[in-house]
Amino acid sequence: MLLKVEHIINTGFHNYPTMDFVVGLSIAFVVLGVLLLLAELTMPGTFLLVPGTVLIVLGFLGLAFPDILMSIYSPIIAVLILVPMTYITIKLYQRLAPPAPPETIVATSLVGKMGVVTAEVKPNVLTGKVRIDHDDWSATADHTIASGIKVVVVESEGVHVKVTEIK
Repeated sequence: MLLKVEHIINTGFHNYPTMDFVVGLSIAFVVLGVLLLLAELTMPGTFLLVPGTVLIVLGFLGLAFPDILMSIYSPIIAVLILVPMTYITIKLYQRLAPPAPPETIVATSLVGKMGVVTAEVKPNVLTGKVRIDHDDWSATADHTIASGIKVVVVESEGVHVKVTEIK
């Protein structure tokens, strides 16, 4: 073991990456980063903005200062870029698409809305179905209404509605 250490001290480190390797790696980082940013543009919300930005910055740092890219400072720089970019990206997405409050529809809010009978509606029976605003509701009526007929909600009770035919 002592001979190995002495050999390294006398001959130097010959496994240090060449300048061509560092430049190639830097260019690969930039290209990969740009590809990630383009992917983010085509599919927003995939959160590729952060790693893409980190790779681009590391790539340009490697081109400008090749010794930094292969040193211990490279992961430190990556983390220093990663943390604020993650925060900025989250805030950006929150501004672009603020979270909407959950939507709940109660039968009472359907009074006066129009719909179409999807399953025959009969008096005093809840087997009938009415489609209102892309949702199906159990329905009843004062008289039988065939499927395909346009109706309007006149009252609601629990999770079903009472409808009447639009004439």
